[in-house]
Formats: sequence, structure tokens, C-alpha cells
Amino acid sequence: MIAKVENDTSLLFKGYSRIACILVACFAILWSNLAAGAEPQVPNYIDPRERISAPDISDRARIRFLTTVDFPPFNFLDQSQKLAGFNVDLARAICEILGVVDKCQIQALPWSELDSALLNGQGEALIAGVAKTPESQAKYTFSRSYLELPARFVVSKNAALGSDVAAELKDKRVGVISGTAHEAMLRSWFPEFRAVPFSQWNWAHQSLRDGKIEGIFGDGVQLSFWLQSPASKGCCSFHGGPYLSPVFLGEGLAIAVRPDDRELVEAFDNALSQLNRNGRFAELYLRWFPGGLY
Repeated sequence: MIAKVENDTSLLFKGYSRIACILVACFAILWSNLAAGAEPQVPNYIDPRERISAPDISDRARIRFLTTVDFPPFNFLDQSQKLAGFNVDLARAICEILGVVDKCQIQALPWSELDSALLNGQGEALIAGVAKTPESQAKYTFSRSYLELPARFVVSKNAALGSDVAAELKDKRVGVISGTAHEAMLRSWFPEFRAVPFSQWNWAHQSLRDGKIEGIFGDGVQLSFWLQSPASKGCCSFHGGPYLSPVFLGEGLAIAVRPDDRELVEAFDNALSQLNRNGRFAELYLRWFPGGLY
């Protein structure tokens, strides 16, 4: 369904709810199933030489972060039904840096209610996988991006491929989920590949294991969890990349606030900068993405 591409990746993130249960189960197995190889690369979008001013927000009665429970491993309910995830831990770390732990709250709402809740003053910030796109930036003021979600190729371990993805997969069948930004990206960036659209990930996974296609192209988060889960049966691995594109995938994840709350954004930017410099962001990233996304 290439005619209707979801260029706004905030829409794409809502699809994670369909695989939430699978990802939560897979996460429990990640630590014992890490693929051998180089240490994961920790992303850093802050210039360590830059110093960002820290506005005083101590007079605020509260700082409530709004999120959802259907975007694992970023925000979800754990086995004890407590809110958990990378975004949740990041919000708490930001509050510690800003010295406002006693005023910080994190509340989960359905995705469809986040926008009205923020704009009506029921919360001060969204940390729920809202991507920075032209559409979303017209509605919110964003912090600096703290994580970009790359697109990745996955191939069979038996393929014995080198490092030239464009040459090695030319004229080869590559699976992709139809109607997504990843399909549009694949067709635009790699027109020599034979794109094979699927409506469900498990069908694409099975086709790759059975040798009916030579590769898969899609979201690095979903693919990394599948690779490290029993469902993959150790068949496959990342190949090439990572691939980042503001046009197709947005400018990454960021914290959204009301358009007039520039002070809070400056405070978040300051905290993100400090978390990157003191190593806390790397700690959180490796805790939730021990296999890496890059």
C-alpha cells in the first residue's frame, strides 16, 4: 500500500501496541541471548563541549510526564503491573538532575488522550514515543532528540555476505511491512532491491527463515528484539546500517511540552546534556537495549 505512506512516525509508534506482549516476554530473555560481537554503540546527540543554561523550575507545583503502556521497551507495564521502560527511567533521571524528584509524576494514558491531556494542563510533558516531525512540531515544543530509531536490514546468518549491502542485495527479495515509512524508505533508497510487502511481521520472519526472501528491512527496535528472542531460532543477524532518515523516520524521540513552555524545554535540554556527560544516559541505554540498536 505504497500510495498511503505514514510519514508521521508518531503514527507508526502506535502500532507497537500490537506486539507489546511479545516484546515484554522477549525482554526477559535478552540478557542471556546477546549476540557475540563488538560492544553496543551508545548514541549521543549532545555536544560534550556545549553548556546549556538551567532555568530555575523549583517554583513549579508539579512536573507530570504523560506516557502510555503500549510501547515496550520504552513505556509499558511490567510483570508486577508497574510502569516501566526506558522513557520512564529517563524521566526519573531527568527529575533527579533537576532536583525536583518530589514534584515529578509519571502517568500513563491511552495514546488517543495524550494530546488533549497535555494541552488542557493535565500534564506538563509527553514522553511516549512522540517523534519530531513537521506535523508534531506544529503542535508542541520539543526538547532535543534523545534517541533516533534506525532502520536495519536483517539477513540469514548462512548468507555469508560482506559489507556492501547495495551490491549484495541487488535484485534480491527483501521483506518489509506494507504501507509504512520503512517501505517507502526501502523503495526510495534501494530501488534495485525487490521489495516484498507483508502485512504482518511474523509472516516476514517465517519467510526469511524458510529462505523465501533474502532479507528484511524495518524498525531496528522490533528487529533487535526478534533477533534475540527464541522465535528467531538464532537464524539471522543485522546486516549493514544503521539507516537514519529525518524525511522518512523523523528526527528521533524527544520530550514534548506545550508550545508556550520554553522554560521547561530548556530545563530538559540541560538535564539531557548532563546525563550524557556523566554517563547516566549510557547506563540507561545499555540497560534497556543491551544488544544495541546501532
